[in-house]
Amino acid sequence: MDSLLSLGHGFLVAFEPTNLLFASIGVLLGTMVGVLPGIGPALTVALLLPVTFKLDPGGSLIMFAGIYYGGMYGGSTTAILINTPGESASVATAIEGNKMAKAGRGGPALATAAIGSFVAGIIATIGLAFLAPVLVKLAVGFGPWDYFALMVLAFVTVAATFGSSPLRGLTSLAVGILLGLVGIDQLTGQARLTFGVPELLDGVEVTTLAVGLFAIGEALHIAARHRANPEKPIPIKGSLWMTREDWKRSWKPWLRGVAFGFPIGALPAGGAEVPTFLSYTTEKRLSRHPEEFGNGAIEGVAGPEAANNASAAGTLVPLLTLGLPTSATAAIMLAGFQQYGLHPGPLLFAQEPDLVWGLVASLFIANAMLLVLNLPLIGLWVRLLAIPMPWLYGGILVFAAMGTIAANPSVVELGMLIGFGFLGLLMRRYDYPVAPAVVGLILGPMADSQLRRALQMSLGDPMILLENPGSATLLALAALALLAPFVMKGLSRYRIEED
Repeated sequence: MDSLLSLGHGFLVAFEPTNLLFASIGVLLGTMVGVLPGIGPALTVALLLPVTFKLDPGGSLIMFAGIYYGGMYGGSTTAILINTPGESASVATAIEGNKMAKAGRGGPALATAAIGSFVAGIIATIGLAFLAPVLVKLAVGFGPWDYFALMVLAFVTVAATFGSSPLRGLTSLAVGILLGLVGIDQLTGQARLTFGVPELLDGVEVTTLAVGLFAIGEALHIAARHRANPEKPIPIKGSLWMTREDWKRSWKPWLRGVAFGFPIGALPAGGAEVPTFLSYTTEKRLSRHPEEFGNGAIEGVAGPEAANNASAAGTLVPLLTLGLPTSATAAIMLAGFQQYGLHPGPLLFAQEPDLVWGLVASLFIANAMLLVLNLPLIGLWVRLLAIPMPWLYGGILVFAAMGTIAANPSVVELGMLIGFGFLGLLMRRYDYPVAPAVVGLILGPMADSQLRRALQMSLGDPMILLENPGSATLLALAALALLAPFVMKGLSRYRIEED
């Protein structure tokens, strides 16, 4: 009942004219940038992060929600029309969606993706509204040892989930944690790793690192391997609308996609990749038309797209209630909170209820806006796909640099942005994931302060981390998550040798 009252109050906040304007701008910007080839939701939010620096915190975060959902939708358009997924979670959509487009059924593919995203987003946001208060009540009783153990679990799961190997993920995470130690120590007031540069006393800005690694790094990476003849978008033939048979074959995959996406997205190591592929394989097994899979089965678009968007709402559960980002986009959104001095977690629900519940309510509005605006504007999104690659990524470089300098006018900041951009290029070149670095920068200082508080309370005895059941359980899970990939890799090698 309390959740319903809080959500009702959130709708009053979200329906304010300025917040509606922010939501619509976010949806349009997110879709506009997300529909461009090679640009996923994480890069979209990172690129637009500096733009919102001067805005009201509530309106800015509502705009972020629109950007997030718009970027997710835009990625499906790119995957279907030019077979270029904006992110790994859209790969499953591209398998069947592009085949449908080549067969002249691009309209129904885009329609089932849009409607499935809407259905999944609405159901998953209802789940977020009712699950978040339960987690908040649980997290209120956490001590500093519990928070430290929770962050260790987040470190390990993020490092193990992203990238081709856990070791590469941990290396990227270590870079982020090292950058997080730069600045004035919160407990002693001493400068750490500033090397006499006054601008570093405030620490490394999360915005600068996120934009550098994601936007600048991606632009340089694309420029380094630019193809002379990029794939052209497939023109949409016939009606955009779905037939009665399409509806009949889509509604069950939408619901099954939600069942996969929301709970897995809410897990510390969830993400959107696992539920989308689970949804795809499930639909392939349950389909009455298995012969169509690989040739353009509409279930193969409906299920993964629903799972993708449901997982997006799922990632907001640990982000808002515990302050833990479980995906690259959630890490960038956490940076958006922090640029206003807001720290997601159980206290945020008590200190800023209007902001939190206004944000949750705005997710419903953003979903409805996506459905109403995007299908009629599909012709515009197709034209955006024709932008030449050099113009597109040249514009990204200029936009990213101008946005960062507007937020932090400093030569040192610009130098760090360029340096992080080249670091992002090298990380992509040698297959190191960039998301753990951002997570390390955000959570590193928090883990540091929580550990030191726990040790102060135990008079320096580290056994306090194992004596408390909550922290001991979380550390055991972290150890399991860290060792599991190596064990699985060893077992697979053993089986290959045995065969």
